[in-house]
Amino acid sequence: MSSLLAFLTDKLAAAFLAEGLDSAYGRVQISDRPDLAQYQCNGALGAAKAAGKPPRIIAEAIVARLQDDADIASLSLAGPGFINIVLTDACLLRFVTTLRTDVRDGTPVLNGGSETILLDYGGPNVAKPMHVGHLRTAIIGDTLRRMLVVAGYNALGDIHLGDWGTQMGMIISELRRQHPEWVYFDADITGPYPAQSPVTLADLEATYPTASAACKADPDRMAEAHAATFDLQNKRPGYYALWQHFMDVSKQAMHANFKALNVQFDIWKGESDVHDIIAPMVADLQAKKLAVADDGAVVIPVVTDADTKEIPPLILYKRDGAVMYGTTDLATIVDRVQEYDPARIIYIVDLRQSLHFEQVFRAARMAGMVREDMQLIHAGNGTMNGTDGKPFKTRAGGVMKLEDLIGMAQDKAQERIAAAHIAEGLSADERADIARQVAVAAIKFADLQNTRSADYVFDLDRMTQFEGKTGPYLLYQTVRMRSLLEKAQNGGAGLPVTSITDTTERDVILALLSWPDVFISATRTYMPHIICDYVYLLAQRFSAFYAACHIMGEQDDTLRASRLGLVQLVHRRMTHIFDLLGIECPQRM
Repeated sequence: MSSLLAFLTDKLAAAFLAEGLDSAYGRVQISDRPDLAQYQCNGALGAAKAAGKPPRIIAEAIVARLQDDADIASLSLAGPGFINIVLTDACLLRFVTTLRTDVRDGTPVLNGGSETILLDYGGPNVAKPMHVGHLRTAIIGDTLRRMLVVAGYNALGDIHLGDWGTQMGMIISELRRQHPEWVYFDADITGPYPAQSPVTLADLEATYPTASAACKADPDRMAEAHAATFDLQNKRPGYYALWQHFMDVSKQAMHANFKALNVQFDIWKGESDVHDIIAPMVADLQAKKLAVADDGAVVIPVVTDADTKEIPPLILYKRDGAVMYGTTDLATIVDRVQEYDPARIIYIVDLRQSLHFEQVFRAARMAGMVREDMQLIHAGNGTMNGTDGKPFKTRAGGVMKLEDLIGMAQDKAQERIAAAHIAEGLSADERADIARQVAVAAIKFADLQNTRSADYVFDLDRMTQFEGKTGPYLLYQTVRMRSLLEKAQNGGAGLPVTSITDTTERDVILALLSWPDVFISATRTYMPHIICDYVYLLAQRFSAFYAACHIMGEQDDTLRASRLGLVQLVHRRMTHIFDLLGIECPQRM
């Protein structure tokens, strides 16, 4: 269905054009003063210079041209030339009727599936437990993927595992010291190797700090780790088999964490998948004179004459021949272009990595690795901080595991549910499942409601409340809607909205009809918080409508059916947005 703002903009644009002015001045927006009007057009102020007339004179001419429009209830002027617009209820009901039969619930299609977009988010490291630092990228990235898919793009999420660096050599060399008898360390044996992993993720979690500390303290020990890394990356059979075990136990834990958060990926690749691309890629860069030797290292200078700040070269090989993150990121671009030919690659990674991505993107374009029209985008995010304003830690000051954070949220959700006397009379299993859904909604909405690029404070007490701008509040309102519809004889299915008898009904309808523009704005800017602001506004307006208007208790059958139809539209919109945010809503509370 068409956007109500676009519909109004077309009317105003035609009026400006009829006055001999650029139609672009006709852009309409939601009013900054809802007490005065529903919509406004500020184009007269911009057109004044081109027309050589005071803006109010222009605005008066536009109003005169639209005075008899059957869809407009009133037009008024404010200030130097702001045009205030109020639509007729008949116009609003006509749009609501169209919305009721729209299988996409008013969500516009922005692409017909011809454009592939790759989203790089998640980025956990193999052989290490996931921690809270992985939360924001995973939640934001998955939400953006969902939004782009619904918009019609072929959007694919890539987890991009950290699975091939020196940390692997550190762990392998440490395990070789601890367990020299393991078959993996016998160079004369090339397989087959045991199917069962000799280590758990907990073993790896304990081994890495020991290995890392030893390597930092002893150059010989670090050289041993580098040698093990070299052998692994050249696929020495025993080391490679052991590494596969690391991958298996790590992925199992990752799947569990991401499933708990309802975060999904289409591509499970990592740095190891592009290892064979690196050598020929660097050779090609050297042949093109783009990669040069620099004090024993191999680098790509990416600075330009237009730079006003220092941009260091991108290091491809360190002096010891080891590759860097920039090397694997550049090779990953080569791999993605070859396999998917994307129109865009979007990196949802901490903003503190902005210089790194600037270097990688420049190198990729200098080398001709991407088409000129292909977009490389760093949609950076801020950090999740504790109530002290610093990056979130455990009470002991360590980095909190993601699974522990989820567990804390579930415990807090159970407390909130019990205190609010919610889900009483349900089985213990059902109450536990509701607590799980409430916890995930609390975590995800608390993150997503913030501007993506901003830091935010993770306050478990605040975000799990059933009041205020929280995930649990939205769930509760949606369950209330479902309960109303279930009490209705036919669940409200197919009931048209036929009348507007109260201001709160009109406010709900205006919010429903603003969705297409909200979705477009959020999707084009990669800013999920715009959708979060919208869904909270919609829930608030529904709450006011519920308090002001009889629904099931309405004696007039036609009016009751109309109001149930409105409840149905709001419920459908809420559940649709939950799908975009990756939030599950309980059937009942």
